Amino acid sequence: MTKTALAIAAHPDDIEFLMAGTLLLLSQAGYAIHYLNLASGCCGSMTLPREEIASVRRGEAQAACRTIGAVYHESICDDLEIFYTKPLLARVGAIVRDVAPEILLTHSPSDYMEDHMNASRLAVSAAFTRGMPNFPVNPPRPPVPQAVTVYHAQPYQNRDPLGNRVYPDLYVDTRQVIDRKVQMLACHASQKNWLDQTQGVDSYLQALRDLDAEVGRMSGVFEYAEGWRRHLHAGFCNPEDDPLVQALPSAQIRLRRSAGQEQEG
Repeated sequence: MTKTALAIAAHPDDIEFLMAGTLLLLSQAGYAIHYLNLASGCCGSMTLPREEIASVRRGEAQAACRTIGAVYHESICDDLEIFYTKPLLARVGAIVRDVAPEILLTHSPSDYMEDHMNASRLAVSAAFTRGMPNFPVNPPRPPVPQAVTVYHAQPYQNRDPLGNRVYPDLYVDTRQVIDRKVQMLACHASQKNWLDQTQGVDSYLQALRDLDAEVGRMSGVFEYAEGWRRHLHAGFCNPEDDPLVQALPSAQIRLRRSAGQEQEG
């Protein structure tokens, strides 16, 4: 199996908030890492026109990507246009075949906004069709036999759209890379003003630390953490495959505590 990991998220800065720590640790473990935001970020400004803010955010995402040595992949649609359609699936499918990841990181299937959930659906289906010669992708790419294990990040604020708390199946310790996550997020300078105006976030960078700290508390062990749930193996990999757990030292991984944990909080 190739030691390659691909993160697929909806918008510029989603990877930074939810996935970058794990991506960094995989890089340290010898994985080639890839970075894909499906949407351009064109709605991320109260003042700049769509084309201008999309260009700004593309540059910010590329800068963030460079800080961790990841391969950058171009966005394929605009904000609030991530729909589960055949044309978009064909585009994502081509990227998955090009990268042929062993590990695919993506959004939670249930999250606070449709772009996140549809990005998750597209990522999962693109991985599922990676070896199907009769499913055409755009641009055309040959099918790949590489087994892939899909992991879903935590939903934003660790809750589903109805406010129910969501617990991960495994926790990744991000304490040693939290400053690099913040450095990545700091590349997205356009978004601090946007979030201040639209969502009342007083500190863009502190929000990242707060989210990782909350997942860390959920783990019962780590100061900062990212949480993951492994997608069912059928059609993707072998039942026993769990490359994320196998790639990282045991000190950086904690499996979910007790079955009764869901009742907490």
